[in-house]
Formats: sequence, C-alpha cells, structure tokens
Amino acid sequence: MEMKITVSCPTPNRCTLLILVLFSFAASPLHASLSFNFYASSCPTAELIVSNMVRSASSSDPTIPGKLLRLLFHDCFVEGCDASVLLQGNGTERSDPANTSLGGFSVIDSAKSVLEIFCPKTVSCADIVALAARDAVVTAGGPAFEMPTGRRDGRISNAANVRSNIVDTSFTMIEMIRLFNSKGLSLDDLVTLSGAHTIGVAHCNAFSDRFQMDSKGNLTLIDTSLDKAYAKELMKKCPSGSSASKTVNNDPETSFAFDNQYYINLLGHKGLFQSDSVLVEDERTSARVEAFANDQETFFRSWRDSFLKLTTIGVKTDDEGEIRQSCSFAN
Repeated sequence: MEMKITVSCPTPNRCTLLILVLFSFAASPLHASLSFNFYASSCPTAELIVSNMVRSASSSDPTIPGKLLRLLFHDCFVEGCDASVLLQGNGTERSDPANTSLGGFSVIDSAKSVLEIFCPKTVSCADIVALAARDAVVTAGGPAFEMPTGRRDGRISNAANVRSNIVDTSFTMIEMIRLFNSKGLSLDDLVTLSGAHTIGVAHCNAFSDRFQMDSKGNLTLIDTSLDKAYAKELMKKCPSGSSASKTVNNDPETSFAFDNQYYINLLGHKGLFQSDSVLVEDERTSARVEAFANDQETFFRSWRDSFLKLTTIGVKTDDEGEIRQSCSFAN
C-alpha cells in the first residue's frame, strides 16, 4: 500500500506549513493512509478539545507534558501508534513492569469522554495519544505544527512485546541504532527524539547502573562519563535504599520547559541515562548534539520532522483497526 496523505488548507499561512510538513512525509518509507484535517467534517473541534484538555491538565500538574510524551513513545514503539498501550487487562502492554510507571492516562480518557459526547464513535484513541503528545510539547514551550490524523485503534496488546521494543536506559549506541532502524527511524531521528528527555522525570532505578554500593552501603560513581558534581547531586537525591517511587527530573536545569537544554547538558556530561551520555561520546552523533545545543531552532525543526515520523510508525487505518468507545477496552 502506498503512502497517501491529502491536504486541506484552512488558511494560506497554514497551507504553507502543511506543504512543508508534507515534504517530510514524501521522503518517508512508512506506509500509512493519513490526512491533515482528517476530522474537518466529522468532528471539526476534535483537535481543539484535545489541546484544551492537555493545557488544562498541565496547568495544574506541570509533569503532565512529560508523561504524555513518554506515553506516545511507549505506544508507537510497540505494535505501532495504535493506542494498544492504553488497553487494560491481564497480559496487556500496560501491565508490563516497564509500563507501570507510565502516566497521562487520565488526560487521554478525559479527552475521549468529551469527544464521545460531541462526536460519538469518530475520533480514535490512537489519534488522541498522538495529538496530546504534540500539544504537550507546545504547552511546555516547544514547536507547534500540523499533524496528519486518521489512525485506528489496535485490538491487540501483548505484554510480551514490550521489552524487546522499547529503549532501555542502559542501551549502547549499537542497541539503540538497531531498535530505531527497525522502526524506520534514522540516526538523526535517534538524536532528535532523545530530546524528549528535556522534560519529564525518571525513577532512581533507571540510572542506578551508573553507581555501585560500597561496603558501608553508600553509593559511589562508577561511570566516569558523568560529571562528578552532577553525580554527587544524583546520589544525594537517590541514596541507597531510596523508595522505588522516588524520581528526579530528566533535565536538572529547565525541568518543565521543552527546549534545547538537554543537549547543553549532554555537552556538560550531565546526561541522566547511559543512553543519553553515549550520544555525545559517539562520533556518529556528537556533532548533531552540538548543533542542537548551539541552536534551539535547529533542534525544533528537526523535532517536527522526527516527531511526524514517530507518529506514523505501524499505524492502522481503515479496516485494520477500530474506533474504541473507551480507550481502556477494545470494542
């Protein structure tokens, strides 16, 4: 099936932006049948409703944008962008230990509830997840752009598919490249999408492999690629024996702002995860890290292109999926 994307231009200015985004898709090998303004006739306020829900939730909880962005990654990398991560039940993706710390579900459910009132059985949960993540970035100060919709909701959600399809924070560059390539994403996409770590939080055990416990029960740094002062700060926030629910900000400088500070942190050897630090250590990616650190607009432009590729991974359209009435359960 060839990729087909149709464009409807609400205004001349937005049409220009849509055409620029379209070029990004024209060069993509992904197979999908999506369209801009997909809900223009069937549910014209769909995107506004999702945007308002994200903005409202984020105003009372600044961690929401990071949660919604992470939710999208965990959805799209497993079974494609089909909202399979939302399905509840024994043995579903959501039940896997790697997904138990995911958040943002209430925002998706709230948006779906409102949409079912105004446009019943019309807007997919998969589109809501993708739109919410895009709008979360905007809410946190990141770039705004048009995004094609028309995804259908998947009917399959298997916990056994999770671990082999998501990035582990201890991954080497080779492991990350292999996984991203399997999703149709390039090395540049890998560096760009890692910028999602400019917002959000992480549990202490996600980077505990960078430390070891001495005979007195105290943590010591074993990963020499990490800035010593930053390492000391992390050990103070996550001492040995700390609660499994304890978290730290991914970005210690501008924790709730979607900006290029993540890349500046990497140059200062303050990447929280091992999978972050390798980006600046590897000669294949270090130049791109430096470019993003030096110019936020360059990062934002690349983010738009890579995000659009991310949100079309393995999408289901037409009779390949369904429109769930509840995002937590298949029809």
